Amino acid sequence: MKKPITVLDILGKKGKQPIVMVTSYDSTMTRIIDEADVDIILVGDSAGMVMAGLDSTLGITMDQMVYHTLCVTRVKPKSLVIADMPFLSYQTSVPDAVRNAGRFLQEAGAQAVKLEGGQRVIEQVKAIVRADIPVMGHLGLTPQSIHAFGGFKVQGRGEEAARLLKENALLLQDAGVFSIVLECVPSLVAKDVTEALDIPTIGIGAGPHCDGQVLVAQDLLGMMKEFKPKFVKRYANLFETIKGAVDTYAQEVRSGAFPDDEHCFKS
Repeated sequence: MKKPITVLDILGKKGKQPIVMVTSYDSTMTRIIDEADVDIILVGDSAGMVMAGLDSTLGITMDQMVYHTLCVTRVKPKSLVIADMPFLSYQTSVPDAVRNAGRFLQEAGAQAVKLEGGQRVIEQVKAIVRADIPVMGHLGLTPQSIHAFGGFKVQGRGEEAARLLKENALLLQDAGVFSIVLECVPSLVAKDVTEALDIPTIGIGAGPHCDGQVLVAQDLLGMMKEFKPKFVKRYANLFETIKGAVDTYAQEVRSGAFPDDEHCFKS
């Protein structure tokens, strides 16, 4: 039986075994994912797009993220559960950052939090870590900064940008994060950052040299018909599978084939 995975387990995989991280936002998907060989379940602020239909992650609130995290932790998964800190839950002040990070552990049962940014959020990271709350960093394409970036664009291209990315990764490590997500950065840049750190990196669109990988569950399962970024590999085509099942159900209801005797109660 799968043993509960801890932050120390994740740290211990650096350079030894690739780390597998998948998103989940509800109990049904969590039950399935936790039966699989997954190390980390990330309750991502991508819930704003995947579950709520927003155009970006900016619109999801702290209360909504606590709700989604609680939906995941109620299942009592063995995978490590990390909650994403949403926009304006930590940028406004250090006390806000600690208070909101604490809510994810106290109210929602997460074991760690993730937040975006490097030097500009170092004081928040240090304060959260001092409160004994494990923190995962996030560099490269940080979706909460899409307006500053001018859209969803690859980050870390060019010598100066790569240097700054590495510098920020080292600052986060010194501040106490136990791992860092690298999103949409060139493969060789991610490799350089990964080799410079004593903590694991987890890539999404950052090539094969990171210490682990993360994908949105709905993306890897092929549930989003139109949305397919370059870095996503679909391991199933559940859009068509689910649509086919619903179509068959609708046809049987309309034809009278369902419910049949097998699916009726007897007097």
